[in-house]
Amino acid sequence: MSDPEAHDVVVLGAGAGGMTAAAVAAAEGLDVLVLEKTPLVGGTTALSGGMVWAPGNAKAAAIGRPDSVEAARAYLAQLIPGTHNEAVREAFLTHAAEAIAWLEAHTSVRLQPVPVYPDYDPDLPGAALGGRVLEPVAFDATRLGPAFALLRPPLPEFTLFGGMMPARPDIAHFRRVFRSFRSTLRVARLLARHARERLRAPRGTTLVLGNALAAQLLHSLLRPNVTIRTGATVARLLAADGAIIGVEVDGAPILARRGVVLATAGFSHDPALRAALLPAAAGPGSAANPANAGDGLRFGIAAGATIETRGTGAAFWTPLSRFTRADGSAAVFPHTVTDRAKPGIIAVDTTGRRFVNEARSYHAFVQAMLARKLPSRAWLIADQRALWRYGLGAIRPFALRLSRWRRQSYLVSAPDIAGLARALGLDPVTLAETIARFNANAARGEDPDFDRGTDAYQRFMGDAEQVPNPCLRPLTLPPFHAIALEPGDLGTAVGLAVDASGCVLRADGTKVPGLYAAGNDMNSVMNGAYPGPGITLGPALTFGWLVGRRLAGGAAPEP
Repeated sequence: MSDPEAHDVVVLGAGAGGMTAAAVAAAEGLDVLVLEKTPLVGGTTALSGGMVWAPGNAKAAAIGRPDSVEAARAYLAQLIPGTHNEAVREAFLTHAAEAIAWLEAHTSVRLQPVPVYPDYDPDLPGAALGGRVLEPVAFDATRLGPAFALLRPPLPEFTLFGGMMPARPDIAHFRRVFRSFRSTLRVARLLARHARERLRAPRGTTLVLGNALAAQLLHSLLRPNVTIRTGATVARLLAADGAIIGVEVDGAPILARRGVVLATAGFSHDPALRAALLPAAAGPGSAANPANAGDGLRFGIAAGATIETRGTGAAFWTPLSRFTRADGSAAVFPHTVTDRAKPGIIAVDTTGRRFVNEARSYHAFVQAMLARKLPSRAWLIADQRALWRYGLGAIRPFALRLSRWRRQSYLVSAPDIAGLARALGLDPVTLAETIARFNANAARGEDPDFDRGTDAYQRFMGDAEQVPNPCLRPLTLPPFHAIALEPGDLGTAVGLAVDASGCVLRADGTKVPGLYAAGNDMNSVMNGAYPGPGITLGPALTFGWLVGRRLAGGAAPEP
């Protein structure tokens, strides 16, 4: 009988946490096997905005936004109650900048500072207005060669013209394409580049946002000592004398000489774990990769690990709307940054009243939905001017034909507010009063009910061309439109308890030898709070680095 397959490290999951751990271990000379159960790598990272929250990074100072770990620590102390996860959070704060610098020196990861992207509670001491969050540098996918076919594509709703990914700064140019000569030239150049790329690839090869980060990590794994196996379903972990020694795949053992890393990205699409760990009002909606089904948590529990349930929340929330794509597939749209804060748009609950500051973070928006003793559905309402300029959910700006959206009841339209109320099943008098009060205040740039547009984050999410308040304009131009919102998540926050090096822990605080976790399989260092952009990917990269260094015998800290 031949010896079983063996590697130094076996990583389950090819999202940001898993690929980072694999890339670091491989760069340190270890033989690494990455097992991904889907046909594609990149996970939710490839679908995301790709922001990386990295306190104290050196890049911030280079753009005149010097940051410090002390400031970030003070900021988080006001938002994250309790101290049960403090050592793990401190490991992130202490090592995030070091991890980014190491990855840029030893892998294909390249990040750049975002000059203006405020933390979500920017008026609190220690908050940053920019520089603390990094974004991936654009990546040329032709560098991947045949491996480009392995990369999960971005959501089609965030691409244009057959797979073109607009970079974050270019979105403003597309919005102004008919009103600015400079923007017209910029868009023309982007379209010409995309046309050239499509001559040799099935989609655009200039990758940005989370797709660029996933591509950078994949490129880092294209080396002789790394094996990537997609479509690989792990049946169980293998243990001996209480230690994890490998995994079983297709009935065959695969041994891990130094350890197994759980990085299967949480349980967003597992009904049983959602029922056990998320609020009932949250429902089933999720914008995370559909393959995130709790595999890592179940493997960890079977190995004696424990799930950490203390904290402020169990998921990272976003409002969702449901629609059907042109190919007939069901889809959800995450309302993170494109519409809620824009002028001429408001949200109401099932009573027809506003219930939240629409310009606050997507996480805070859903927290407000879940806090009400009402059905958690809400309606996002826009006038024609807002719909045309900003789009609404999956409906892009400047959409000339809306019949497809109305046929599937994604978009509800009416010539007046009373007609819209009746179409939505709302009380016409109440909705009319809500709109009238909002309009009267918005005309003055004020929102005495919810203070919309009164901090730097909210104003950043608005439209700078709208004065005096970039988040407020009356809804006056008919017809009026609405889409239904439900609570959903971008990923889960509850996960396996780990120590400061990413070692998985039992309920008594002892380690499960040979077992590590990164990404959303480990309990969030934020304990379910959402203080700023990139607070999932920042820890994912940092703990991927810590785990990889620990496995290689490098400078990962001892708990």
